[in-house]
Amino acid sequence: MKKFTVIITVCAGLLFSCIGHAQNQKTKIENNMGKKEKTLVVFFSHAGENYSVGNIIVGNTKRVADAICEFTGAAKLEIVGTKDYNMPYDDLVNLATKEAKNNEFPTYKANIDDISQYDTIYIGGPVWWGTYPRVMFTFFRDNDLNGKTLIPFTTHEGSGLGNVEDDLKHLYPKANVLDGFCIYGHECQKADIKEKVAKLIKKY
Repeated sequence: MKKFTVIITVCAGLLFSCIGHAQNQKTKIENNMGKKEKTLVVFFSHAGENYSVGNIIVGNTKRVADAICEFTGAAKLEIVGTKDYNMPYDDLVNLATKEAKNNEFPTYKANIDDISQYDTIYIGGPVWWGTYPRVMFTFFRDNDLNGKTLIPFTTHEGSGLGNVEDDLKHLYPKANVLDGFCIYGHECQKADIKEKVAKLIKKY
């Protein structure tokens, strides 16, 4: 009789242990399901005179950034240089060349709340001398994005992604830098730009 009682007690203990484990697992799953990753789009865009599209009111990169935000629900952070980049194209080329050669860090304006709250960050800009405009590097200097998932994107007229992926990996060795995407600047001004962006970001 005592032996039977011991067996019943052991079985009951195992049963309650299994139930408790199952409840803990359920709680963990519910907690994971309740956690919603936050996404941010950080970008610099240049309006005014652009190569191949002439004078534009909304910059190519901004059009792409707006579309990403629309499809993902991401927050948006536009990097605006305190320096006026609205100038004739040839003058802009000369200025961008000077900034790149001198490794400058132009100042910028941006309303940044708490960038640590974001898990995934799209990072966009036109390609100036093989990478992001130098004003973006000022933002990179000021903000630690290690530990985050970074998705680079560019607008260009033949440069593709340039060196932006390698630059981000170098600046943030502990970030998860995904393969980026690029769009020709002249395509950004067309009516179907949103559809193009939607197809490109489906892989993320």
